[in-house]
Amino acid sequence: MEEYGSAEEPEVGTAEEPGAGAGGGSGVGAAGMAGAGTGGGSGAGTGGGSGAGTGGEPGVGAGAGAVIRVLLADDEHLIRGALAALLRLEDDLQVVAEAASGPEAVAMARAHRPDVAVLDLQMPGADGVKVATSLRSELPACRTMIVTSHGRPGHLKRALEAGARGFVPKTVSAQQLAEIIRTVHAGSRYVDPELAADAISSGDSPLTAREAELLELAEDGAPIAEIAERAGLTQGTVRNYLSAAAAKLGAENRHAAARTARAQGWL
Repeated sequence: MEEYGSAEEPEVGTAEEPGAGAGGGSGVGAAGMAGAGTGGGSGAGTGGGSGAGTGGEPGVGAGAGAVIRVLLADDEHLIRGALAALLRLEDDLQVVAEAASGPEAVAMARAHRPDVAVLDLQMPGADGVKVATSLRSELPACRTMIVTSHGRPGHLKRALEAGARGFVPKTVSAQQLAEIIRTVHAGSRYVDPELAADAISSGDSPLTAREAELLELAEDGAPIAEIAERAGLTQGTVRNYLSAAAAKLGAENRHAAARTARAQGWL
């Protein structure tokens, strides 16, 4: 997995809006905004400093902007820890929870109710897109964004279908990521321009939803009988679906088809 790039990298554009939450966006509050802590308590700051709300999370003091509560989910501890440290240098961002797997990310989101969840695409237990899908239904106020070193067009399309508001390669700098978090929190969408161009030119997945589902079940080498039981279908029906999927992808068998579909981001 790639490390986050340095601040010297060229600025990354947006697909719809400029990548800044301040200056008219709602990502950064007004200077005179009264602060409110999380967990139901209000934080009272003094002299323009930030106050402390209940539940262990900071409120916003008088004269300060609204703090954006962030969840970071990445299975590589070193990368996640470094990114958390860098984001904590931003006055308006507060990393309230971290997670190392998909299920842990969902649990942390339920417990801390972040404003923005920054999700690694590939995590054990459930990938970032599946986590985004869960959060959209359970915590609709939480904005989600995907960061990845595997920016395939199919991954981008799945992320947008899951309600993710951002899709960012890990080559962006921490400063750029902070701006993108503000943009997403303000209600805008940010998609890396290069990934967006690739997705437009690549076309849609040729697989039906059922074919993709069964290829995913077959990906780890499971026999037809097990796939049929897990999918609630007959073995003959499963064979027909998998044969159709392999033919569409020009693969010699279901295992090769699953590898091809995964590489294209269609699973």
